[in-house]
Formats: sequence, structure tokens, C-alpha cells
Amino acid sequence: MTIDIAGLPQERVVFDISPLAELGVALHALAEPAHHPGLHGWATATAAALKPDLADRMHEADFLWRSTFSDVFMPFAGLPAGGAVGERAGATIAEELDLLDRLDDERFVSAALEFTCASRYGTGAPSALSDPARRERALELAANRGPTQLAFTRRLLDDPASVRAWVRRLFEDCDQAFFADTWRRVAPALAADARHKTDVLHRKGLADALHAVSPALTVDEDGTRISADKLADGRTTAVDPAVGAGLTLVPTSFGWPHLMVLHAPGWRPVIHYPVASPGLPGPAPVELLKLRMEALAHPMRMRLCRKLARAAFTTSELADVYNLTAPEVSRHLAVLKKAGLISTRRRGRYVLHQLDVAAVARLGSDFLETVLR
Repeated sequence: MTIDIAGLPQERVVFDISPLAELGVALHALAEPAHHPGLHGWATATAAALKPDLADRMHEADFLWRSTFSDVFMPFAGLPAGGAVGERAGATIAEELDLLDRLDDERFVSAALEFTCASRYGTGAPSALSDPARRERALELAANRGPTQLAFTRRLLDDPASVRAWVRRLFEDCDQAFFADTWRRVAPALAADARHKTDVLHRKGLADALHAVSPALTVDEDGTRISADKLADGRTTAVDPAVGAGLTLVPTSFGWPHLMVLHAPGWRPVIHYPVASPGLPGPAPVELLKLRMEALAHPMRMRLCRKLARAAFTTSELADVYNLTAPEVSRHLAVLKKAGLISTRRRGRYVLHQLDVAAVARLGSDFLETVLR
């Protein structure tokens, strides 16, 4: 995932907090608690306290935050930059919902129907509101997802104004029912993180600020492109004159392990990043995860790992145990070492190899974090 920043002034890189974006991630955590093991207690207590009517309405719209994170939660990025409106997130849910109301129907409908057009998200294709062929395709894909999604899509395309009012009322009721208290609890830490990252940006530059956000974010050598190490593919620009230059980075307390990048054409890019926790390890690079899984997929390397998990062995010892030649064992060990799965140490004239058990133990969580990042 890449963001073009060639010519972007540093003052147009903004760290900001967004209650509406945080509400979206909180709703996702309620819908998919398995993605967020550290939030099980909060999710269980919050879900149990919901009134049935609100729970039903949340279920009716949960595709806005369950399988995809709709851009309706970041309306500030879809409004023209250059004035007071559209440059920054609102300070309250009400202010951000006012920004959401400012989006035109085309933009709102496209964002609300992301769950039906994920493959076309970055193409800038016409919305289902104005393109008959796109409308039929959106209805077909919504029907594949289920009757609730189909009914919502039909209502949205037939009468976007009423659905927009319904969505606003849903978010307002969520705020009143549980999110206002949650936001009061998490907002100070998010604001402190945004201030800290802003300070790093001013003192050390964009590369250091992005590394402080996540090791999965890097800037190329000439400072013209940001790369996010994700399995998803996409590209966008922070210097589109049609929408105004700018890049916003929004911290979240509920988001780990997701690192989300808003990259829709016609919107300014947003990086929505989880606030780091001392108990959470850094993200593994996608390429390293691929190397490790490919290394362990070979049956002989799995057998070597079984031996190396118990003790350290030389190449000759492993060759003798498995009736292989020393060069064959060396080739397998080289693959495992390149993947960072074994360690080596010298004892006299012998080189001993041993499995890095901690690295192997993290493979499951690394895989889950990578596919959800």
C-alpha cells in the first residue's frame, strides 16, 4: 500500500484524533471480538448492556464495520481541503456527523457500499447511485452477502437521504448508549499520542514519526512515497489538487492489530493506526512471514525443526540422523536461517544450529496480525 507524498509540505501531515473513527473501530470490536482478544471483557460487557432495539439496528448495518471499515467514519477526508471544513476531524461525534452530512450523496453511497465493491475501491469508478450497471452489480453482490445487506442497499440507492438520516441516528444512539463513556476514557491517551507523534514529526522528520507509528510504515529514500507493509494492494496520493494536499494519521485504542489506510480516489489519505502497547510485539514484515511459512512447508525442514527444537546440533550430526548428505542439510538450514527460524553458535571448530522456539511460537499470531493489519 503506497501513498505519494512528493511535494507535500510537512505542515500538511497532521496527527489528529477522531471520535467517529474510534466509534467505527469500537463497533468492529463488538462485531468481531476474535480480532481483538484484549477487548473481550469490554466487548462482552458492552454487548450485554445494549437494548434490543439498538442491538438489532447495529446488526442491520454491521457490514459498515465488520468485513470492511467504511470511509463514512472519516468524512473529514472526503471534504475539500483549504478551509475550516474538511481539514480536521471534529472534536465530538456531533461535529463529525455534521461533516458526514456535508458529503454529497455520490460520495456517501460509494463509501457505504464498500462491502459490495472492494475490488473497485481504488479505481474511482462511478457510484451505484449514478451508474445503472454498477447499481445492478452492487445489488447482486449485496444479495450474495445476505437479505439484510440487500435490503439496506436497495433502500440506500432508492432513497439515500432517509438512509443517511437513519445512519446518523444509529451513530448518535450508539454514542449515547455506550460510546460517550468509552470516548471520555480513551480520548486523553489518544490526544497525548497524537501530540507526541507531532513532536517527533517536527523534531526528527516524517520517517521517524512514521516509524513511531508502526514499523510497518516506511518512507522511501527520496522522501516521495510512504509504504505500508500490508497484504492489501493499493496506491493513493496526498497531493491531489482536486481534493487538497494532506495526510492525516489517526490513533486508535481499539484498532490493534489493524493498520488501516484510507486510499479511495477523491479522498485525502488517512492512516488509522493502533496506539502501541508495551505488551504487544511489533508487526512482522509480510515478506518475513512468507519466508517463514514457506520454510516450514517442506517436510524435511519440519523434521529438522523437530530435532533442533530439542537441542543444538551440527550439520554432520543432522545428516547422520536423517541419512542425508551434509550439503543437503546445509541447504535446508540456510533456508531456515534466512527465515530467522534458527540460531547458530560456534563451539570450537563446530557450528551448532538450534531452533528459535520463540520465533516459531509467534507464527500464529504473526499470521493473524498480518492478514488483519
